[in-house]
Amino acid sequence: MPTILAVDDTPENLDVVRAIFGGEYRVKVVTEGRLALQIATSEDPPDIILLDVMMPGMDGFEVCRRLKSDPRTVHIPVIFVTAMGAESDEQRGLELGAVDYLQKPVNPALARIRIRNHLALYDRRRELELAVQSRTSELERTRLLIILRLGRAAEIKDNETGAHIIRMSHYTRLIALSAGLDEGMADLLFKSSPLHDIGKIGIADNILLKPGKLTDEEWVVMRTHPALGADIIGKHSDPLLFFAHQIALTHHEKWNGSGYPSRMQGEDIPIGGRIVAIADVFDALTSDRPYKKAWSVEDAVREIEAQSGSHFDPALVLAFKNAIPEMLVYKERYAEGAIVDPWA
Repeated sequence: MPTILAVDDTPENLDVVRAIFGGEYRVKVVTEGRLALQIATSEDPPDIILLDVMMPGMDGFEVCRRLKSDPRTVHIPVIFVTAMGAESDEQRGLELGAVDYLQKPVNPALARIRIRNHLALYDRRRELELAVQSRTSELERTRLLIILRLGRAAEIKDNETGAHIIRMSHYTRLIALSAGLDEGMADLLFKSSPLHDIGKIGIADNILLKPGKLTDEEWVVMRTHPALGADIIGKHSDPLLFFAHQIALTHHEKWNGSGYPSRMQGEDIPIGGRIVAIADVFDALTSDRPYKKAWSVEDAVREIEAQSGSHFDPALVLAFKNAIPEMLVYKERYAEGAIVDPWA
């Protein structure tokens, strides 16, 4: 049953509203604007508001203005019910965001029709908003899946597994949150980090898959993969692709300036590159590879601590250590051989 909130400082007028709508709707009544705002922003908001204009303290115009300036209540239809009949008053109410204007004394039949019509429009708008949200969520999932598949293409060529990019992406998000980044930024890094090694697609197999130690000349070629990856992604204003480009280019830079490809140092290295550097190395150390056995978590943590201030940002190493308990949950969930669901 839809809910009508009636706001009027005269109890007799509220009795009239109850009499007109009580059989068809759930009716809530208050006698002042402050209480109306509290109900409108509660966990059980009304579906439509009937609002008197002339009230002591906060008048109806001010109540409407506040409702329409609050994202929680902006979409609730407001109908002014008032004895004020001047066109200027009606115009002011509509300009503030009201959807209709009823004159007192209210014609019951006309009021029922108008309420029914406005509620139908409101319901339809909510259905459309839900459909748009659902479609947007679907598109976001598709975009993330494409990024994961592209990241997987690079990992396959490098003899790594799809679980690796899922694990290190979750590690990236957890380290970011532990370091104090907000949820939105952590989510962007989570979704963009799978492309960190996409540039390996451009490295010749005889170098990338070489079982032995690389020569100096081969290392020169290998160290081009960050720039290749950044070039593949390109520069975009889209936040996700912006950070993917940045991470691909900078995740092999080192805190002391000895990394590649640009020998950046300290906080000149973007935060995404600094975080992914830790997440990527931790997963590489604690995973089996054709050329080595997995290290224990304790040994991997000690190695990353030993590289604090040289390879890694010391503040982020501390954040990493604090995030270890949560990271181990994802390490187990996405262990080698497990069925990989990136949204789990």
